[in-house]
Amino acid sequence: MAIIAVLGRKGGIGKSTIVGNLAGEFAAMGRSVIVLDADPQHSLAAWASQGEGMLSRTVEKVKTDTAEALEAKVRKVQKSADLILIDTPPGIPEVGYQAALVADLVLLPCGPSPLELFALKEALAQALKARAERRSKKPRIRFVPSRVLMGTNLGRGLTTALEAMGKKVLPAIGQRIVVAEAVANGLTVGEYAPNSVAHEEFAALAKAVDEIVGR
Repeated sequence: MAIIAVLGRKGGIGKSTIVGNLAGEFAAMGRSVIVLDADPQHSLAAWASQGEGMLSRTVEKVKTDTAEALEAKVRKVQKSADLILIDTPPGIPEVGYQAALVADLVLLPCGPSPLELFALKEALAQALKARAERRSKKPRIRFVPSRVLMGTNLGRGLTTALEAMGKKVLPAIGQRIVVAEAVANGLTVGEYAPNSVAHEEFAALAKAVDEIVGR
């Protein structure tokens, strides 16, 4: 069983999109998956409620009234799945920190805006603080270029900027209309548009994540 937390100190960077579509990719691999929606806005739960796709059977809301609530929920469900994915809120750093404390892997999405890079440093500090407290190599930490306008100077420069921050960079996720269409239908991209470039991107990201947590 592996636990993956997706952290970010800025909204709109694609955290929920990454969590939901990674869940879909791992389910397609035959893994049992539970998604914990720890963001008080519960965007993932709203996405799941739009249709009858795999997310409708996978997403569970988590109350974040205390930092310990997330850890308690993880303990409760950890024997029920091969993989737990946690979506965290941008505005409640205590919840992101708690997620990092229980995670095997932390994913830090970041878009090409300089403002997003500034916020990324705060999320990275959270993950590193959790690792120091655990006195462990876990959680492993990886960057994910997100909502990238492929082929632009900003898009090309993002991976270079992330690599300069000292952590490995996973395959990028582009800014694509089909992703929003899938959400509107309550489906993952793999369910909604299996032959799309967007699905290829999420499949590549899932493969990279699987190589890390499967070691």
